[in-house]
Amino acid sequence: MKIVILEGSPNKNGSSNMLANEFIRGAEEAGHSCTVIDAAHADIHPCTGCVRCGYEGPCVQKDDVETFRRQILAADMMVFVTPLYYYGMSAQLKTLVDRFCAFNTSIQRKQMQAALLTVAWNDDGWTFDALEAHYNTLLRYLNLTDRGRVLGRGCGTPGMTRRSAYPRQAYQLGRSL
Repeated sequence: MKIVILEGSPNKNGSSNMLANEFIRGAEEAGHSCTVIDAAHADIHPCTGCVRCGYEGPCVQKDDVETFRRQILAADMMVFVTPLYYYGMSAQLKTLVDRFCAFNTSIQRKQMQAALLTVAWNDDGWTFDALEAHYNTLLRYLNLTDRGRVLGRGCGTPGMTRRSAYPRQAYQLGRSL
C-alpha cells in the first residue's frame, strides 16, 4: 500500500513528527511505502474560494500543492499528523486540507484509508473533541475509511512523548496495516 503522511508541525523534531516517524517505521516494516508531505515547510497558499478549479483542478494558484495533489492521488492512505495547539489541527495542515477543494472528487472516488496522529499538552477529557469532529467530517466527506488514531494526551514536549506509550501506539498502528 502507498501511504502519504501529511505532517503539519512547524517543529521538525517535535512530538507529532515523532509519532509520524514511528508510524512510518511500522508501516514500512509491514511492507508499505510511505511518502512524507511537510505541509508546515512547503510553499502552500490558502484557498481563496474562487472555485475556478471546479472542485476537480487544477488550482489557479501555483505552489507546491500541485505536486502534493499527485502524491495524494497516487496513495491508498492519508495520515493526518498534527500537534494540537488550539483545539484543532495546525494552521499549516489546515491550509493544505483546505486546498483539497481542487481535487475533492478524485479523493472521494479513490475510497482511501486514513489515520490521525496528534499530541497535546492537555490531558483532560475534551481536548481532542474539536479535532476529532473535524477529522470525522473529513472521513465522511472525502469517503475515507478510518484505520486508527493516536491521541497523545499530555505530551507537550518530545521528551514527554518519548517516555509515553504513544510512539509505540503509532508504530503498532503502522505495523498493523
